[in-house]
Amino acid sequence: MTYIPAANRYENMKYRRCGNSGLKLSAFSLGLWHNFGYNSNFENSRNLIKTAFDNGITHFDLANNYGPPPGSAEECMGRILKLDFKNYRDEMIISSKAGYTMWDGPYGDWGSKKYLVSSLDQSLKRMDLDYVDIFYHHRPDPETPLEETMAALNLIVQQGKALYVGISNYRPAEAAKAIQLLKEMGTPCLIHQPKYSMFERWVEDGLLDLLGKEQVGCIPFSPLAQGLLTDKYLNGIPADSRVATSGQFLKADHITPERIEKIVALNKIAQQRGQKLAQMALAWLLRDERITSVLIGSSKPEQITDSIKALDNIIFSKEELDTINQILK
Repeated sequence: MTYIPAANRYENMKYRRCGNSGLKLSAFSLGLWHNFGYNSNFENSRNLIKTAFDNGITHFDLANNYGPPPGSAEECMGRILKLDFKNYRDEMIISSKAGYTMWDGPYGDWGSKKYLVSSLDQSLKRMDLDYVDIFYHHRPDPETPLEETMAALNLIVQQGKALYVGISNYRPAEAAKAIQLLKEMGTPCLIHQPKYSMFERWVEDGLLDLLGKEQVGCIPFSPLAQGLLTDKYLNGIPADSRVATSGQFLKADHITPERIEKIVALNKIAQQRGQKLAQMALAWLLRDERITSVLIGSSKPEQITDSIKALDNIIFSKEELDTINQILK
């Protein structure tokens, strides 16, 4: 069966301009951090990508180390592109990153030019692509001069292996320097990918202001705090939750009585808004015009369509915002 995307796929999605660039991103992007490795059902992974695309999501976000094992999410994406999306590559934004441990030895981690260029070459092979649309440095490297890391991103664009570049997990001072260096090299920083949710708000201490001033896009990851900002944990820890099954990123001790109390209070506001808690948490991020897109993860196609419904109501009253801040204090 040849996959034919939904004809009306662009009608209900919103698209936002990414910083000071010609590029627009769908308000939601699909992250392939989980559910695309060798341990995942391939047909389900394939359905997730198709569901996202059928609903106007154009941006698919990877990294060299996504899996498990590292590299397998990119391989999975490569197979899906070949099987289903050969004719739609130009309607897709595909991003990847390098910065975490990928292979043994001194050249498989951090931020050297050697590592970044080699890593992207490997990523392109795994996905069978000529270029990625966005290539990120995944985290700052305290030992490599920032000039070298940014020069590597600049080189990658000049080589035609990426159209745009971005940074991820950079704090405000590091981000400011990186943005300045790239500007001087003539390859502007397109976008920053920080961890940001109602429960993780460090970006409000200077980073969002910097990105707004410098006209750099922002795409938060973990917007639902690894599932905490869903109705999943309102009554304790369910057996099929990520905490119960892997406990790798979200641990049971994160789910304190105090945390549950906050989740229950936030859920009440969401219900008053006619939203699920997860939808409100996503809308809360998108209410800020400096946010270009929000990265969602998904294990089931219906989670994607459910998340997109957050766009039906991204306006918050002052009272709602004040109450949310009070709860989150």
